[in-house]
Amino acid sequence: MPLPKLPSKPAALLLAKDYPKADRTKPAGAAFAPPKPKLAAVAEAPPEPVAKPARVTKAKAAAPVAELAAPVAELAAPAPAPAPAAKPTARKEKPHVELEAHPVKHKPVEMMVKSKASRNADRSGMTKLFVLDTNVLMHDPSSLFRFEEHDVYLPMMTLEELDDHKKGMSEVARNARQVSRTLDALVGTLEDGAIENGITLSKLGNKDAKGRLFFQTRLQNGPMLPEGLPQGKADNQILGVVRNLESEQPGRAIVLVSKDINMRIKARALGLPAEDYFNDHVLEDTDLLYSGIVQLPDDFWNKNGKDMESWQENKNGTSATFYRVTGPTIPTLLVNQFVYLEPKNGEAPFYGQVKQLNGKTAVLQTLRDFSHNKNNVWGVTARNREQNFALNLLMNPECDFVTLLGQAGTGKTLLALAAGLAQVLETKLYNEIIVTRVTVPVGEDIGFLPGTEEEKMSPWMGAFDDNLEVLNKSDSDGGEWGRAATQDLIRSRIKIKSLNFMRGRTFVNKFLIIDEAQNLTPKQVKTLVTRAGPGTKILCLGNIAQIDTPYLTEGSSGLTYVVDRFKGWSHSGHVTLARGERSRLADHASEVL
Repeated sequence: MPLPKLPSKPAALLLAKDYPKADRTKPAGAAFAPPKPKLAAVAEAPPEPVAKPARVTKAKAAAPVAELAAPVAELAAPAPAPAPAAKPTARKEKPHVELEAHPVKHKPVEMMVKSKASRNADRSGMTKLFVLDTNVLMHDPSSLFRFEEHDVYLPMMTLEELDDHKKGMSEVARNARQVSRTLDALVGTLEDGAIENGITLSKLGNKDAKGRLFFQTRLQNGPMLPEGLPQGKADNQILGVVRNLESEQPGRAIVLVSKDINMRIKARALGLPAEDYFNDHVLEDTDLLYSGIVQLPDDFWNKNGKDMESWQENKNGTSATFYRVTGPTIPTLLVNQFVYLEPKNGEAPFYGQVKQLNGKTAVLQTLRDFSHNKNNVWGVTARNREQNFALNLLMNPECDFVTLLGQAGTGKTLLALAAGLAQVLETKLYNEIIVTRVTVPVGEDIGFLPGTEEEKMSPWMGAFDDNLEVLNKSDSDGGEWGRAATQDLIRSRIKIKSLNFMRGRTFVNKFLIIDEAQNLTPKQVKTLVTRAGPGTKILCLGNIAQIDTPYLTEGSSGLTYVVDRFKGWSHSGHVTLARGERSRLADHASEVL
């Protein structure tokens, strides 16, 4: 495309009487061209720099735009002095920045806000005294040892509530019993009267805990809570303990730690410092969660392909091309991370996966194109880039652990089932598919269910039944009888198991699918993943925006935990599916509701 001719005269600031009218020859351009100072700055530059953009390879189209903007600059608002030429370029890279976050897309959650007293103590270097609410101990039994050099204080009411919750088989009851055993081990070897001076938290081998543990050894006396609050309630008694500690130790930061939002609000209303328990959060902001995909810069091959090597290998029955590249972009990558480059100049896109990393050198492998019908997986083809990445992970026998995140309708369950059926019934890589999920209802519980373990789990597995129906319809060659026989064969190779009976088991040569994994705690995820025996592949599917388990957030979910811990391991992979493919109705509902 040839460059347009230079304007006949340089841009100049006009007087009011010389200002062009709206009904001149090109009213549309004058009316709708936004009068931006950066265009005037470009126009006021001397004519010679027009040839200079040639050295910037990416901006061939940008130069004509700058030149065409010169006549428009005559209509721009008067500027007292021309801005430097570098500033418009820098601002041009960030065209539009939304200052206000969308209320649906970016919820103000996961904010780790410290109290003022805690921040002041951090600045002065003083140690703090954390008063723990009962729900912190029941949420994380090891929370006593998570406060580094600071001291921990347990009110008597906290011990009373631990005793009330220790009975039963629930996770909360198990955690309460674990805390009681830990406290017994800490207190057991103390002499009489020594408990008032505090117990060293590192005596059980927790070297990171350098503080001391204090118990409430006497009834509080001093300033009490306002008369309107009932004194018999456990939360109010703990608030009274915090108020009393502030009066006894006026120069020290006393901070209440609670997972109860209302408890923290009441404490703030009474002028008491209160914080959430942060140590169970994997990430401060789930927007920083590893996505498994990175877009390469447009000049990637120019900066990193100087001494590039390439070769071809035949792996798992398919031929793949490998590239060894060295450059400054490489250290930011991770093993098994997907990379892509989609040039806007009409060149062929590049989709690859990082296979090896060594300093500033990486080996990239090209991917198999599962969007083509000849590479379909049990009749399913990838409909977008992220689904193609996911199928490359699911069909790779060297990848033992796969996590798929995505909103409703992105194809997580369908891709997992299709890959499982193909590798169980066609390639015979695994013996059977095992499907499990957390039985957390969205609404009211439906009560006890009759039948065997598989019959009790069947109401929770409606999503798998729907996807099996879709996969079975894709086989149209065998007719009605053939589809019925295929369905019976598929059902015989899929086993539905409950999470309650997983402990102690070992799965050998199994394709294990954990659905709705966002409702699992990190401890439950560890229990499940450690069930894997030789030749087993584990898949974790979920959407961290749909957590139904109480006291579990996006930052503390077990799915977030394993995604963050497994990134960079050579035998695991993760993909965040971005685009919904269920239906236009479901996609629109996901956006606007």
